[in-house]
Amino acid sequence: MKHEPLDFSTILATSIHDMKNSLAMVLQSIEDLDLADNLTTQQHKSVANFHYQTSRINSTLMQLLALYREDHNELPIHIEENSVKALLIDVLDRNRLYLNSHHIKIKVNVEDTLYGYYDTDLITYLLSDVFVNALRHTKDTVILTAKQYNGLLKFTIEDNGEGYPDYMLNINDLDFSEFNPIKGRSGLGLIFAKKIAEAHRLNNTKGAINLTNKPDKSGSVFTLLLP
Repeated sequence: MKHEPLDFSTILATSIHDMKNSLAMVLQSIEDLDLADNLTTQQHKSVANFHYQTSRINSTLMQLLALYREDHNELPIHIEENSVKALLIDVLDRNRLYLNSHHIKIKVNVEDTLYGYYDTDLITYLLSDVFVNALRHTKDTVILTAKQYNGLLKFTIEDNGEGYPDYMLNINDLDFSEFNPIKGRSGLGLIFAKKIAEAHRLNNTKGAINLTNKPDKSGSVFTLLLP
């Protein structure tokens, strides 16, 4: 009897979906654990780090699933008008445990009346992933800004760490096959961010991302532009 060959990409996508559901329950349990009133300061910090690392795994799985769906032309994009301030607050809330236990200053610059057209879930995941990386690499400050810029919605996430490696700065010209995990970064988050940004289109304009470093290695700036 002849058997159909296994489609491992589909099996992987299905497994990722199941793992994400399990991780969502783990994250909720960690958050419940942090509410205990008998934890020491160090224990709260350990719980926050556990939540932070679990969130990173969950984010990576989400990116893999989204990239699989995009490759199969099955990525759902639901673009509608949304509050930009609510979006940035959600990004902060997803990382609240880590922020509460680490001395990192967060600045948010956004008008209450600013609205934009985008897929809330995908853009929240995109910005949250960039924000998490900024928290990892900053010295003590991360700045989130959103505003209208030349007819586009512009998001920036700045830190005061050592900046992006040189090979990552030409993100829009780079063949993603050139990313080498041995360098310490697989580039998966950037592949995801670029594809999600470009999936947001209006007439002949599509979204884009950009990476820059501040002078004298005083920090990095991630920029997301949406039509």
